[in-house]
Amino acid sequence: MSDVLELVDVSVVRDGRALVDDVSWSVKEGERWVILGPNGAGKTTLLNIASSYLFPTKGSVSVLGEQLGGVGTDVFDLRPRIGIAGVALAEKLPRRQTVLQTVLTAAYGMTATWNENYDKVDEDRARAFLDRLGMTEYLDRKFGTLSEGERKRTLIARAMMTDPELLLLDEPAAGLDLGGREDLVRRLGRLARDPYAPSMIMVTHHVEEIAPGFTHVLMIRQGKVLAAGPMETELTSRNLSLCFGLPLVVEHQGDRYTARGLPLG
Repeated sequence: MSDVLELVDVSVVRDGRALVDDVSWSVKEGERWVILGPNGAGKTTLLNIASSYLFPTKGSVSVLGEQLGGVGTDVFDLRPRIGIAGVALAEKLPRRQTVLQTVLTAAYGMTATWNENYDKVDEDRARAFLDRLGMTEYLDRKFGTLSEGERKRTLIARAMMTDPELLLLDEPAAGLDLGGREDLVRRLGRLARDPYAPSMIMVTHHVEEIAPGFTHVLMIRQGKVLAAGPMETELTSRNLSLCFGLPLVVEHQGDRYTARGLPLG
């Protein structure tokens, strides 16, 4: 399998502080990765590098076979090959647009409708992704009136619209109640198990949000990688305790993970 993403000795420094520090990491075609760590660990920084919107201070980055900053690499050609769903994008989308329009605009790499005309194949594709994420009955609803869970599902459908080779999910379950989280995890699990789905990277704070079908985990703390590899060997109580800085126990039940703190004393 070829590398979808490769970071070699990558650091990002801002105001004298390393947001990520000497990170080497590779994602191969078909893998589904979770980036796990506490607030401020560098998770979103890694996702921004993978999206080609952030260049490293030092080290080399290859995304979908293109070297960031390399001769002949045009990030504007690269970015349509990467699907992104996260809070930062949601804030840029017009609240007045319908759910269907919100997904359709991704076909032109836009956030808002203008005077573009969409082919029937584009509309059928948008409807199919929205249906897959349980949003068919919301097609004509305004994006700004959606619940948090409905908004997250719309963003994922939008990210899939360009048939990306790499799908980046920035805390997709953040802000959801228990029912919303479980519904989203179930749908993400279905997507992750699809052999035709793109390679995936998801950022989260919580092991409970890891959907079935995700294959690998990268744990990061204070900008440094603590563990990276297959979920079954790296998502351990020891590694998670080191990652979050307190004694934790990871339990694996069926196809889901949970974590809890050890009692004091």
